[in-house]
Amino acid sequence: MFKKLFIPSEDSDLTHMAILVARLWFGLTMLFNHGFEKLAHFNDIVGTFQDPLHFGQEASLVLVIFAEVLGALLLTVGLLTRVAAAVLVIDMFVAFLMVHKTTMTGQGGGELAFLYLAGYVFLVIAGGGLFSLDTVFFTKAGKSRIQRGGV
Repeated sequence: MFKKLFIPSEDSDLTHMAILVARLWFGLTMLFNHGFEKLAHFNDIVGTFQDPLHFGQEASLVLVIFAEVLGALLLTVGLLTRVAAAVLVIDMFVAFLMVHKTTMTGQGGGELAFLYLAGYVFLVIAGGGLFSLDTVFFTKAGKSRIQRGGV
């Protein structure tokens, strides 16, 4: 049952292509626009970083960087896709609910967090698709169209 979490479904090639596009779109955008930015400027932002779960500013920033760098990387390559997407769902849920206070527009609006949240929820449900490392590592040889060369 647990292994079934990582095995892609037998949907159409276009469905798998759409999942690939979503993984790349949401993964790379999070990685380059948010994760790397926070990582590169860690010392500059740690003192002003919000601490909505009361873990401490530094611990909160480390957890967010973990989600937005490692989670986004895993999502992009399609490895442990549902787990990576779930980590990013938690990250965006906390950002939208507790940091942006569910405000969609205006100063401090959370519309972007809400949109990322929708994309990550989609990927938790859909998984990595056929064009992912999940397919390579979690599908038995001979069952995957990629491994058979029949993409």
